[in-house]
Amino acid sequence: MPQGVVDWRSLPDDILIQLLSCLSYRDRASLSASCKKWRVLGNSPCLWTSLDLRSHKFDANVASSLASRCVHLQKLRFHGAEAAEALLHLRAKNLRELSGNGCWKMTDINLAVIAARHELLQSLQLGPDFCHEVTSEAIKAIAHCCPSLNKLRLSGIRDVNADSINALATYCPKLTDIGFIDCLCVDELALGNVQSVRFLSVAGTPSMKWSVVSHLWHKLPNLIGLDVSRTDIGPSAVSRLLSLSPNLKILIALNCPMLEEETSFSASKYKNKLLISLSTDIFKGLGSLFFDNTNRGKNVFLDWRTSKSNNDKGLDEIIPWLEWMLSHILLHSAVSRQQGGLDNFWVEQGASLLLSLMQSSQEDVQERAARGLANFVAIDDENASIDCERVEAVMRDGGIHLLLGLAKSYREGLQSEAANAIANLSLNANFAKAVAEEGGIEILVMLARKCKYEGVQEQAARALANLSVGQEAGAFEALVQLTHSLHEGVRKEAAYALWNLLCDDRNHEAIAAAGGVQALVALARSCSNASPGLQESAAGALLALSFSEANSIAIGREGGVAPLIALARSEAEYVRESAAGALWNLSFNPGNALRIVEEGGVAALGDLCSSSVSKMTRFNAALTLSCMFDGRMDEFSLVGTLSESASKSVCLDGARRMAMEHIEAFIRMFSNQQTFAAAAASSAPAAQAHVTESARIQEAGHLECNGAEVGRFVTMLQNPSSILKTFAAFALLQFTIPGGQHVIHHASLMQKAGAARVLRSVAAATTTPLEAKIFARIVLRNLEYHNIEYTV
Repeated sequence: MPQGVVDWRSLPDDILIQLLSCLSYRDRASLSASCKKWRVLGNSPCLWTSLDLRSHKFDANVASSLASRCVHLQKLRFHGAEAAEALLHLRAKNLRELSGNGCWKMTDINLAVIAARHELLQSLQLGPDFCHEVTSEAIKAIAHCCPSLNKLRLSGIRDVNADSINALATYCPKLTDIGFIDCLCVDELALGNVQSVRFLSVAGTPSMKWSVVSHLWHKLPNLIGLDVSRTDIGPSAVSRLLSLSPNLKILIALNCPMLEEETSFSASKYKNKLLISLSTDIFKGLGSLFFDNTNRGKNVFLDWRTSKSNNDKGLDEIIPWLEWMLSHILLHSAVSRQQGGLDNFWVEQGASLLLSLMQSSQEDVQERAARGLANFVAIDDENASIDCERVEAVMRDGGIHLLLGLAKSYREGLQSEAANAIANLSLNANFAKAVAEEGGIEILVMLARKCKYEGVQEQAARALANLSVGQEAGAFEALVQLTHSLHEGVRKEAAYALWNLLCDDRNHEAIAAAGGVQALVALARSCSNASPGLQESAAGALLALSFSEANSIAIGREGGVAPLIALARSEAEYVRESAAGALWNLSFNPGNALRIVEEGGVAALGDLCSSSVSKMTRFNAALTLSCMFDGRMDEFSLVGTLSESASKSVCLDGARRMAMEHIEAFIRMFSNQQTFAAAAASSAPAAQAHVTESARIQEAGHLECNGAEVGRFVTMLQNPSSILKTFAAFALLQFTIPGGQHVIHHASLMQKAGAARVLRSVAAATTTPLEAKIFARIVLRNLEYHNIEYTV
């Protein structure tokens, strides 16, 4: 072997096993397949004591293939009822901890069989999704089958009755941690019989009898932590529990309206007990209770984790429970945005709590905290609105560094949640800039390119869409690569990211060079029957890409016309609008215009002209048809069609007649003969204003045309076709209506194109249709309004 070359196979087994333990399951499997020695080491029992299957397709076949490695499996996380059934095939009889989400379809039978097959189970957690099909019968089965159970947390069960709770008290003597969260009904009396319980949560349970609770639960001899968040508990019950429970240290009562309404209530008089509510200083209270020091600020959890004297058994139990409960409550509050009154809490304490929880040693706590950050900044998902004060709070407490750290984790769940949070927070320009400065774009590009889990790819693409991606190495290539993903969600987010980035003209050439034209055309071709969201992203990206003349020609050359015509027939209005806009951009090139005719585009555009709900979609379609048949395509067609299929016969005369009929019908939709007659009889501004209002297309005010586009419609004013002449005047009217975003720019371009002389000629000609004459006069008045001087 050459000097300086390392033979990885010669490394000691313990080092290789340590190396494999740092990899994800996918990478571990790939590396294990490289040689016999590594395959043997890859099956080592110590590498298979814990499995997180949430991001993988997990069914009976996969479970059977893993069974030989899972003899010593102790900890398992899964998603969905199908995975719950499949885990039985792992034959993991030594399983100690089981955690599942997405369990809304899980039944009593599923849960009972799982309990029967895993008698050594010590911890069972199902949630936060509601277990609608699970009843008290399953809880009784768990109690009978799992005598070593010490932790049981279930979400969304309709009725937890006395029999099931008494079974737990009788058959599970080691049960110290119980959570019946978001359950419709829980028997309070029976819970008072579980003498072993140290930590109890009934958060989100709506029908608790607090008078019963306050007179009974304080007798629980071992109760240390109680969570009653999101319930209707009042100050009297809280006071009684704090004063009479001998060992109770923490009572969490976040988002309890009746308690918050009693502003005079204070828990400070209860020595060595902490009430956590919206009105208390949570960090100060924790510092005082656990460290006898109120000046630790927001580092309470971190100090506990890093303390050299961290040997307090009580804290070792309390803080992990507290982290888990707080992360659950804060995430629920962040997602439930209709809940008001939390603005001050989020800025003053909530953001800091979430960031502190992101540093937990519990992976599920970290994930929920990152997901909470992604949600609590959002005000309106539909309009992508975020709360700037909350974003600033995240930045102030080092949130960017923490999120990028999670994004670099080898755990896919953490990567996905961190990328999701970065995507949402990056809607704030200052946050996006700071992420880029800290190397965040490179990290996200690496996730997009290297990670195989679709959830991570999807969120990484979203984040890149919101960041100021410029010429960072591999960014565009990574997004282009993701448009070929097998997963629709990934393709949609990648296309949306490219659409967003193409709004910056400086990115057009680079994205095209990265293969963007071919990729987006292929995506559009494959999504004619896809979801409206994917269609919207594909059509929008092609629309943005087509604003470059070179790219619009390339789109046509790569076969993009037919997919765009198909998207123009989509059931979603916003997809049709983008597709029609892209076809308009393509139609400026006569070769593309001919392709549109060849692919049956005239009929599709005609349908849009007449039947679309959106005025802008109709306008885009009419713009396309007018540019196709203003004469330039005729000259091009004389040279010969560029179509690859010689079997297609093009009858331009028939297509032209059809197009003119649709354009004429479009103009009639905006032509009120009574208002035109009034405008013809009087040159008063009021008469012309009525015509303008009838013809106005509000969304057209956002259009920004270049010199060639404006010049084309100025030239069209002189077209022998009276229909095209009228439509050209109508289009120029839309570009110059006062209040439009780019009217000054358009007026300047029209001056350079000599529009005033042509408009006056149209307005004065006796053979010009009345509509064209009136539109021309109004455009002239608009130009005068913008103080443009013309020479005739």
